[in-house]
Amino acid sequence: MDRHRSLYKGTTPPWKETFRKRCVDRLKNSRSKLLDRYRQMGEDQPRRSSGASIIVQEVMEEEWSVLQSEDQSMPSLWGPDGMAEMFSVLKECDELAVLEEIHQELMSQEMSIIEEYERNLQFEQQYISSVVEGMDEMHIICPICHMNNLTINSYFISCPCGLYINTKKQNITPDVLQHLLESRVSEHMEDCLHNPVFSVAPSTESSPTLLISCEACDYLSVVL
Repeated sequence: MDRHRSLYKGTTPPWKETFRKRCVDRLKNSRSKLLDRYRQMGEDQPRRSSGASIIVQEVMEEEWSVLQSEDQSMPSLWGPDGMAEMFSVLKECDELAVLEEIHQELMSQEMSIIEEYERNLQFEQQYISSVVEGMDEMHIICPICHMNNLTINSYFISCPCGLYINTKKQNITPDVLQHLLESRVSEHMEDCLHNPVFSVAPSTESSPTLLISCEACDYLSVVL
């Protein structure tokens, strides 16, 4: 460790950018794992607001191990106490500032992912609430214009905004339509944090098709 410290004293460690980029990429690719753990925390508000990372430490540990396997001169920094022990070992080393810088960058990105997820979750909740609150004698707010109640009967679904879908022989009731809309929004939410949009596309048959899509993740699904 002393020999390793003397090599980079007063300089930027050559592994900095490689380690930083790998950590950033691993964190982005671990978004699903991050959000799964975040959801599992549930109402554990003290843990959620303490500023402690959810998977940043794990990401840094795994990428450091990979870096060390590629370069045997890299020190083994993690022990039983994880990052706490690492910072203790490097307390007099210039590399500590580099690792802390990367750690803070990852913490910021982790928080950004969570905040975006929370915004999208709020959008989903608001949409579902608007559907429920907008029901007047089993009417549902139009997913295209978000202004008018849909007309739903055994033959078609329509809206003054121009939406018209032939539903003859499909047995589409307001309850069925509400379930379809909610399930597609929730399905998209599992893999993407951006807000989806509804649209009508021409169909090979006589009636248009109601779609839900997202430009950010290329999600596309038929609602009915």
